[in-house]
Amino acid sequence: MNEKKQELQVAALENGTVIDHIPAEKLFTVVSLLGLEKLKNNITIGCNLKSGKLGTKGIIKIADKFFCDDEINRIALVAPNVKLNIIRDYEVAEKREVRLPDELKGIVKCGNPKCITNNEPMPTRFHVIDKENCIIKCHYCEKEQKRENITLIDNG
Repeated sequence: MNEKKQELQVAALENGTVIDHIPAEKLFTVVSLLGLEKLKNNITIGCNLKSGKLGTKGIIKIADKFFCDDEINRIALVAPNVKLNIIRDYEVAEKREVRLPDELKGIVKCGNPKCITNNEPMPTRFHVIDKENCIIKCHYCEKEQKRENITLIDNG
């Protein structure tokens, strides 16, 4: 397949957000984290696309949607090094790398069964204590968790 035909696999976006370089196995976790299934916008999801860096990658294009930093930065929990492109008038207006925020509210389950957040109806709250290695600490019980032990709260 020549390069021109490969480019046509995913339609151009006039205005919106492109989330690129998502590890293929994390693509649908990212879709869920952002609540994309609830949006009425035109959304294109590409899975298992060839990538020089990742082998295979996922990409999400959302028309006419611009996320706040807090929404996007939650992606860093499951898919670090994701690239974000803001598109305006078919041009990349801004490029950003996704980063872990300093605090995570209501998206991660505490791993401590005795934590108040697992026993009372209240939102979880974590402080990111090591952004490089993705280590978070519960605000209430102070239990630390690493990326591989993090369980996301299903808000669906």
